[in-house]
Amino acid sequence: MKSHRWYTPWLLVLPALAVLGVFSLWPAVNTLLLSFTNVQTLTGGRFIGFANYSRMWHDPQLWDAIVNTLLYMLICVPLLTVLPLLLALLVQRTLPFMGFFRTVFYFPVIASAVTVALIWQWLLNDRGLVNDLAQEVGIVHRAVPFLEDRWLLLFSAIALTVWKGLGYYMVLYLSALGNVRRDLHEAAAVDGAGSVSRFWHVTLPGVRGTTLLVSILIGVSAMRVFTELYILGGSTGGIGGQDVSLVFLIEQYGSGFNGQLGYASALSVLLFVLTAIPLLVLARLNRRSNQL
Repeated sequence: MKSHRWYTPWLLVLPALAVLGVFSLWPAVNTLLLSFTNVQTLTGGRFIGFANYSRMWHDPQLWDAIVNTLLYMLICVPLLTVLPLLLALLVQRTLPFMGFFRTVFYFPVIASAVTVALIWQWLLNDRGLVNDLAQEVGIVHRAVPFLEDRWLLLFSAIALTVWKGLGYYMVLYLSALGNVRRDLHEAAAVDGAGSVSRFWHVTLPGVRGTTLLVSILIGVSAMRVFTELYILGGSTGGIGGQDVSLVFLIEQYGSGFNGQLGYASALSVLLFVLTAIPLLVLARLNRRSNQL
């Protein structure tokens, strides 16, 4: 057998490395460099040091975005970690029409996020179906400002995110539940363990890795939320521009002919840091639990 030259493996991976460098590595490095400049869309710029990062402290809309993003993550992570697991346990059972219900639960996942958000906007506006039904049955006497009030709009967007993500994470849990050994459940049942006890001591440990993965995916998605707030609140981020996220601000500052690319790049760096922190914490917790 002839031995290959030392550079042969590098030639094989060179196309993939080139694509990774051009479309991932270089944009990341360029974003970091631009964050130290005052570059705009149609004009050049100059090096201004940490001026963009200093500007963040005095940007009230940024603090609104941080509060909204953290609330989004703190609510979505537990809900979309627990509810899909319970849903997966339900549809895992061999009951009549269960295949139909699996399809129904997964349908929002394959629907376009923009389309779903537009439907929710129609349902929640002052003359939408939700307000009409609520007033018809006497629950409220006037329209609830789901899309005008800052917090109602934010929680409506969170509800939309949770509803749309249930089916996707349910499928992940279904795959994990299929790998939980059945003999462990049978042995626990023989020892007198009930359904709740088997869930805590057999099922949960069996899907721990998937639970961590789901938590990470939800956390990252919550930090990068955009479509729900943009469609429900409009391009201004609701009345007063308070219902914005970090990605929303990056789009606002970085788009248009007068886009402030330098400041938008600094916001992108901040988003990366804030996204990395929960990932590192979850990874640390997972490593510690594996050592126990």
